[in-house]
Amino acid sequence: MKFRMRIVSFGDVHLSLRTIERLAPELARADLVILSGDLTNLGGPDEAETVLAATERYARAVLAVSGNLDQPSVIDFLQARGVSLHGQARRFGDLGIFGCGGSNRTPFRTPTEFSDEELGAVLEHGFAQVTGAPHVLMVCHTPPADTVTDRIASGQHVGSPRVRRFIETHQPDACITGHIHEAAGLDHIGRTAVVNAGACRDGGYIVASLSAAGLQVELRHL
Repeated sequence: MKFRMRIVSFGDVHLSLRTIERLAPELARADLVILSGDLTNLGGPDEAETVLAATERYARAVLAVSGNLDQPSVIDFLQARGVSLHGQARRFGDLGIFGCGGSNRTPFRTPTEFSDEELGAVLEHGFAQVTGAPHVLMVCHTPPADTVTDRIASGQHVGSPRVRRFIETHQPDACITGHIHEAAGLDHIGRTAVVNAGACRDGGYIVASLSAAGLQVELRHL
């Protein structure tokens, strides 16, 4: 029988615990829940633990990356908790999942920012661990440049060119991203579906389903 899996993902949580409670029925139905960054508002491990614990209350399994508005120490915290995807990967049957937290450089000098070269290196390190997987899911807090998922209110695209180049080169089945709250949407780079759920408080979330038809992703709202 073909391996099947259901994943629910959301990000830009910013301590929106009430929204996590509203998502509870979806989280309970999922085989895996993925948090795609910005768990806190400039917070560290204690605040990140609050979000992780609230999610684990309903979820069977959780993986996560931190965002640019999480302190750098959150990366180590997620690693210690055994749930980190930052430069790391997991294999679930036919599906490989890898990720990268933080963001590209912003004008706001937020706590966890990386150069484009650093983002690329983290992604390459994670991807190398799942290159043999028939299906691959990428989780990157920073959206790729020049898609509907990286456009701010002014219309300017602020995503990472290096993340886009990585997707163009390796063509994972899908990329779950975030960071830009107003850029919730679904786009494609080649055969890769790129989806941003927007801010958690606005009720957006992603369902990724692996079946005989492959890995499908869709954007939903509460």
